[in-house]
Amino acid sequence: MANIKSSEKRNRQAPRRAARNRILRSGARTAIKKARTALDGTDTTSAEAVKAAIETLDRAATKGVIHKNNASRRKSRLMQALNKLNATA
Repeated sequence: MANIKSSEKRNRQAPRRAARNRILRSGARTAIKKARTALDGTDTTSAEAVKAAIETLDRAATKGVIHKNNASRRKSRLMQALNKLNATA
């Protein structure tokens, strides 16, 4: 058990922050998965799904849940897949 006041506060804060981070991280994963399935199925809503995934990744990166380069790399790969789909269509 923590004896220092600041460490007691950290022990209280950690579960709340972890829960918030988990929500953002899993939301980003879900958005990416939806975008990937929309791109694979040549669905007409693939652009909207990619846009939603990019917004979710930006939000997670802004909050510090994932690194900004990680978000940038994932967004780049989604856009490459979307552009490849649009070029073939």
